[in-house]
Amino acid sequence: MELHQLEYFVAVAEEASFTRAAARVHVAQPGVSAQVRTVRLTEVGAAVLPFARAALRAVTNARLAVDQLAGLVRGQVTVGMVSGCSVQILPELLAAFHDIYPGVGIALSEDGSDHLIESLRDGHLDLALIGSAGGVIPGIETAVVADEALVAAVSAGDPLTAHTSVTLDDLRDQPLVSLPRGTGVRGALDAACANRGFEPRIALEASALPMVARLAGMGLGVAILPASTPRSQDLPLHVLPIQRPQIRSRLELAWTPAAGASPAARVLIEHTRAFLRRNLQNRDPAA
Repeated sequence: MELHQLEYFVAVAEEASFTRAAARVHVAQPGVSAQVRTVRLTEVGAAVLPFARAALRAVTNARLAVDQLAGLVRGQVTVGMVSGCSVQILPELLAAFHDIYPGVGIALSEDGSDHLIESLRDGHLDLALIGSAGGVIPGIETAVVADEALVAAVSAGDPLTAHTSVTLDDLRDQPLVSLPRGTGVRGALDAACANRGFEPRIALEASALPMVARLAGMGLGVAILPASTPRSQDLPLHVLPIQRPQIRSRLELAWTPAAGASPAARVLIEHTRAFLRRNLQNRDPAA
């Protein structure tokens, strides 16, 4: 079987249509097959499909490896970032990468940290900026880029403004405004509350920290935020450090050190490690 035949087979299997497959691989389609609306794999075809995909990936990576040895890195990398994150380190890292490797395309998407980790594990992402409550993530290599204490923030008229700090137990019965599950901030909050024997009373969720702060500023609950967030919002928020225990959340760059990664993905990871060595030593975590 020739390489182009494998490509046609995979295209037809994935598109479930001769017409769409022909358009995908840029070939003309015979008139008879153009009348076939749907295509379904046989049992043998389903068994062969993973090997056909693997063969095509191997050929693509071989071509990219030749380009790399010739001083040319081409291909595509996929990068994820936790929803609602506004820190600048990832845009800075990707801009520097693009300057060095302009032939590599970059696809960027947002999601919850738990989904980003799964996408790293299954190979759909090459690099991700995730929120974390700390701890080792099996099979994933990480580097901390920000580590902040969480604070409680309330509107000017809230009774908690009489306090200069709060304990986690003080928040047990308070309506809280938080990021959703799957984010580092929420993971840190849930874990700390579970250690104290209760579940947080989440009144409202928002996918971005500025909105969490805004909702609290309107008197809709107690916002749980990284310490740097209230300083960046033009809102009359009263900020209360959380003590006994202090809760911290992290932002981490994460990747899978997989030997089978494409040449483009490998140079992205090498670039990330070098970028972090150069830039994190003097970086303010709240920047």
